[in-house]
Amino acid sequence: MKTTTPNASPAILANTRPRKLSIIRILLYIVLIGVAIIQLLPLVWLLLFSLKDNQEVFNLPPLALPTDPKWENYAKVWTEGNIGLYFLNSVIVTGSAVILTVLLASFVTFALTRMRWKLSKLVLGLFMVGLMIPVHSTLIPLFNFFLNVGLMDHPLAIILTYTAFNLPLTIMILLGFYYTLPRELEEAAIMDGCSIHRLFFQIILPMTAPVVATTAIINMIYNWNEFVFVNTFISSDKYKTLTVGIQNFIGQYSTDWGAIGATLVISILPILLAFIFLSNRIVEGITAGSVKG
Repeated sequence: MKTTTPNASPAILANTRPRKLSIIRILLYIVLIGVAIIQLLPLVWLLLFSLKDNQEVFNLPPLALPTDPKWENYAKVWTEGNIGLYFLNSVIVTGSAVILTVLLASFVTFALTRMRWKLSKLVLGLFMVGLMIPVHSTLIPLFNFFLNVGLMDHPLAIILTYTAFNLPLTIMILLGFYYTLPRELEEAAIMDGCSIHRLFFQIILPMTAPVVATTAIINMIYNWNEFVFVNTFISSDKYKTLTVGIQNFIGQYSTDWGAIGATLVISILPILLAFIFLSNRIVEGITAGSVKG
């Protein structure tokens, strides 16, 4: 004799669905917390590393607390290591390159998307080719070029290099937003007698503020952390940036590892703070041009 089990009522099914969703959400939070902890471990390790001397660096476990925190490592790198000068050089080079890159990229994107001319597609293709060129393959040609024009050991060589290599990515990010801008605003401005320069600086550029901020942040992170170009083109201490200045604490016979850690902490603080406070702006700017309307 067969027995049949009654089907579950809709009420029971409705009660089990929220439980499944809550379990999935809890598991997702656990995974995200684990990923966040893994991401924060290097920062914690670096902070502890900067408060140790050479003996503690090699004898203690990586995440062990220092027996006597060496806060004087920070004072040492700021006074004896010229970190203040290197920090200022990084600010000047990074700020100049970011402003120049964003401004030139905005000019190019405006000309490509809002003007009609025959070679616009070819020019856009040439800029996009720049994304495929390996950065380090240009070191020798750039070295010879700057040597011939007298820009070796000069901050302008670094600023021009950063600008040239960041232009393709910046233009690519700006393109998506510029295509969504309504042309009716431009037509109205031109009907009112607005010149092309006023149209760009007073109407278009303010409207693109979110995506401009995004590209500025991305460029700032790249320029601030760059090492190879500065190490190749700059030899004088007065022009070195933070990433290269760390080498001052590496000697032939001894290395001050605590001072190196303190320098690294100082160097990542601006980028870390910028990412913490402006991370939402980065996402907002990248997705700004993805939906029209």
